Amino acid sequence: MELPVVTIPITHRHDIRQTPALAAQLHETARCVLAVEQGHSLSEALPKVPAALRPGVQALSFQVLRCLGTARAVGKLLVQRLPAPYASALLHTSLALMIADEHEERYPAYTLVNQAVEAAKSSREGRVAAGFLNACLRRFLRERVVLLQRVADDPVARWNHPLWWIQRLQNDHPEHWRSILLAANRAGPMVLRINRRVVSRDRYTQTLKGLGRAAVPLGEDGLVLAEPQGVDRLPGFAQGHCSVQDGAAQIAAGLLLEGRRWSVSDRVLDACAAPGGKTAHLLERAELDLLALDVDTRRCERIRDNLQRLGLGAEIRAADAGKPEEWWDGRRFDAILLDAPCTAAGIVRRHPDVRWLRRASDVDQLVAVQRRLLDTLWPLLKPGGRMVYCTCSVFRAEGHEQVKAFLERHTDALLMPSPGHLQPGASTPGAEFNDNEPGGYDGFYYARLDKRGP
Repeated sequence: MELPVVTIPITHRHDIRQTPALAAQLHETARCVLAVEQGHSLSEALPKVPAALRPGVQALSFQVLRCLGTARAVGKLLVQRLPAPYASALLHTSLALMIADEHEERYPAYTLVNQAVEAAKSSREGRVAAGFLNACLRRFLRERVVLLQRVADDPVARWNHPLWWIQRLQNDHPEHWRSILLAANRAGPMVLRINRRVVSRDRYTQTLKGLGRAAVPLGEDGLVLAEPQGVDRLPGFAQGHCSVQDGAAQIAAGLLLEGRRWSVSDRVLDACAAPGGKTAHLLERAELDLLALDVDTRRCERIRDNLQRLGLGAEIRAADAGKPEEWWDGRRFDAILLDAPCTAAGIVRRHPDVRWLRRASDVDQLVAVQRRLLDTLWPLLKPGGRMVYCTCSVFRAEGHEQVKAFLERHTDALLMPSPGHLQPGASTPGAEFNDNEPGGYDGFYYARLDKRGP
């Protein structure tokens, strides 16, 4: 299941004196962090932030969540018992920003302390803890080196992921688990998918160059922007010239369509389609009789809106792909794309709240969902047809192990050459994360399964 990609530049130090005030942003950021700590996603919390504050709060929230493990560990050293939930979240927020700012210096440390105290004073739930917060943060400034050394051997503080997550990566990717975690704590670049029906990638690149914006090609239709841009600043966006989509997600269309000529007589199913990025890419590359399903009616509207902007058309239905008796007309498909629900463990750099929201038990539950979808949809595929199974996860249980078990259950399935597990932050599929060159690929898994037949 594809998640929307959001890329907003971090507010820099020279922006501090501009409105809105940093204290107001810290207050709202702490409320977002508290929401995550209570089990709610940022996508739920951010719409509740006043519109004028939202871009800055989102950027700060991302930064805090990437350092939350360290902030929590240091917080335990500063206090014997954490204060009320909001004050605790504001403490973690402030500590995380001061820790993250060690090398980037976006905010002077004492500015952060003063503004955090003002944020506490401005809210009823934090007012009683303002003095406590001031004392904790100033102690951190005095004892910073010692406190960080004391938590250095704590893996959660070191890698800013839950312990079960770290251990699973160590087992799944013994040679690359460190680079996967490092990549997850760096913001991914903004990647565009150029609509080849409307404009060539070379021409669009030249248009960007004329506006003073650098971009480099990625894959067959992608462009990695040197600097993130609001979509309203992207030339031709409203006219459907491009979409925002990570390079790993762009692999799906080419893998499903490669090696044969397609026409409008070919029936294709996008089984878990929202918000429609992969659906649109398929239609940009081929004329197809395409059915896009999603269980959520509101998310189906997202698919419809995206296709309308791009000048594309498909049948869109709100239905559970795992219950074909409710939507299938009995005609088998030539191809099926199953972008299955998963832990989203490969896209943490774009959704840093995911690591703190997931539980170890979620993996087994989602693996069961994926297995059910694979087994349910496979009979809907024609002999000689093909299925692409993918997840935005780096956990082998949701990728390699899932497909291995599927092949053991279905002797009519043939695994074709496929990317397999993609490492987040890599510049090319199969490459390792390069700390000096953040790549345009999120962590994904891909397998193309062909059905034996004529």
